[in-house]
Amino acid sequence: MQMMSVSALNEKIKSLLEATFLHIRVEGEVASVTYHSSGHLYFSVKDDRSTLRCVMWRSNVSRMRFRLEKGEHIVIDGSIGVYTPRGEYQLIAVQIEPYGRGALALAFEQLKKKLEAKGYFDATRKKPLPPYPRRIALVTAAGGAALQDMLKVARRRWPLVELLVLDVRVQGEGAAEEIARGIAYADTLGADLIVTGRGGGSVEDLWAFNEEAVADAIYAAQTPVVSAVGHEVDTLISDFVADLRAPTPSAAIEMILPDANELLRTIDELGEQMGRRVAQILHQKEERLRREAEAIRGASVLRRLVTLEESFARIGRDLREVIRYRLSQFEGRISPLERQMTESVDLRLRRSGEELRSLSEALRRNDPTLRSKEGWAEVLSEGRRRALESIKVGERFELSDGRVKVRAQCLEKRPLK
Repeated sequence: MQMMSVSALNEKIKSLLEATFLHIRVEGEVASVTYHSSGHLYFSVKDDRSTLRCVMWRSNVSRMRFRLEKGEHIVIDGSIGVYTPRGEYQLIAVQIEPYGRGALALAFEQLKKKLEAKGYFDATRKKPLPPYPRRIALVTAAGGAALQDMLKVARRRWPLVELLVLDVRVQGEGAAEEIARGIAYADTLGADLIVTGRGGGSVEDLWAFNEEAVADAIYAAQTPVVSAVGHEVDTLISDFVADLRAPTPSAAIEMILPDANELLRTIDELGEQMGRRVAQILHQKEERLRREAEAIRGASVLRRLVTLEESFARIGRDLREVIRYRLSQFEGRISPLERQMTESVDLRLRRSGEELRSLSEALRRNDPTLRSKEGWAEVLSEGRRRALESIKVGERFELSDGRVKVRAQCLEKRPLK
């Protein structure tokens, strides 16, 4: 029996396993999953009896349409790889598909569920569409048949509208990001509406309108957005987020633009209705005038005028008498009131003059500058007024007459008899 080192055995196992299991397909349930910051995906799958460790490198992870979640039932295409330093093997995944359904279908459901939870589909946030848009931004492929269909319908229905075409890729790598940028730019152009979409195709062809970048751009737009992608049977994420979903691009223009011919017919009908209504009103007015004329002719208009004239004259005379009587009453009241007011004012003036003289005399008596003439002064100690009898022998104090301040000291103190 040949003796082998651990490394040699691991290398031999590696070569045998990797050569034997070069292209395999494994089905199982996701037991654990880790999206590493490096971009690699580390996960494990299991059945009712065992578990298998797996890895998918960053280059393959970037091509996955859906996000791997714990508990998903999946099918893995790949090969077995052995890490010889630890003697461990794992399944190196190249492609992962949901078991029993396509990856795109699962990706669609996952994104739909995520955006619905964020409120992207709420009916309350849908913006109303203007009835007569003047400017519409079309975010689509300039060379596509969908654009020509939309232009044709717009010229037929409402030639007054201005159409701004923003050329973007609508399928393939990077198309979703380009559509999102186109919508964001269209939102700055002052358009009344934004229409984004393309003609029909396979699920893969239409997939750009199922990307989260496009959904974010539609949700963030202040301008109402119409999603017009594919055919009527096609339903995409952009349809749920947009303010209006149109079954086809040409149908979108039919839905958002009024029909000029129909509007002209409506105006003609309204004109006819107005003409009939005016004729009816004129006929009614003529009948009323005729009845009024007959009533006037049947009455004695002159007699009524004379009666009214006499009534006005009588009322005028009565009114003048009443006015003269009321004025005479007021004239009798004015003179006593005038005398009473004059006496009251004179009395108040006399009293105010006496109060003023009394206050002036009191001010004069208490004015320090006047009192100083009589030989009087204030006694102050530490800024406070003091009674002279409270000053002690030897204590220093101040004398002030309002104009001069003198510092002094008590040399002797005796009461006056």
